Amino acid sequence: MPALTMDQVRTLNSYSIYTTEPKRTLFTLDHILNREFFHGDFAQLMLGITNAATETAAVSHFTRRYGMFFAMQFYMLAAYDEVWDGKVTDLCFDVTQEYGVHTVSMFVNPNDWRYVEEHEREMVISDILYKQGAEVVRQIRKTTTISPLTIWENFFGYIVWHYHTLLSNPGLADQAMEDLEILEDPKVWARFADKSLFSEYTGGKHPSSLIDVPIRKSCCFSKDVPGLLACGHCPTA
Repeated sequence: MPALTMDQVRTLNSYSIYTTEPKRTLFTLDHILNREFFHGDFAQLMLGITNAATETAAVSHFTRRYGMFFAMQFYMLAAYDEVWDGKVTDLCFDVTQEYGVHTVSMFVNPNDWRYVEEHEREMVISDILYKQGAEVVRQIRKTTTISPLTIWENFFGYIVWHYHTLLSNPGLADQAMEDLEILEDPKVWARFADKSLFSEYTGGKHPSSLIDVPIRKSCCFSKDVPGLLACGHCPTA
């Protein structure tokens, strides 16, 4: 598996994904996906970290943080033909502080990315959507009362931004458009949905036309986390 370049590491760091060892591992993706005992404590854990007004706001905040990692899979795929392919026990979360606010960040091994061949691109996207998207949504919903729409929209906001950036780059636009067309195809969502949830979110519009407009149908509750404001896509702002 290829080690990441410094440019790739900097890009990941800008989305709170670090390739260094965490000070401690608070929990891993494995805890979220496979540890039923963990789910009963997760909302209270996030409430303690964020001081959010409600458990729902605290858990939604976590999914926004994890959404940066999920969305980065699509950026790295289009930009570098690479995706993270590590074990769920090796995607670690720890408490960090950003702009004076406590939150969680992700820590990964830089050797856990792999090249994706052209013939497997569609299957890789389908696997990401199911294993790192739908399964995470399903398990997170066991921790508190939160709509699956809220979680998916927390993910999609970052993906829209990434494709806006990629499609604005002449050297990356062709591959990004091919990947975007795959993401809009119901076929890659068929393991858990009868339509492209991403296409439903965007209405099939070009990502660059959706920047800083209220395209969400649900609130992410960012406004209910001390130190944060309502997001730019909020339908209630």
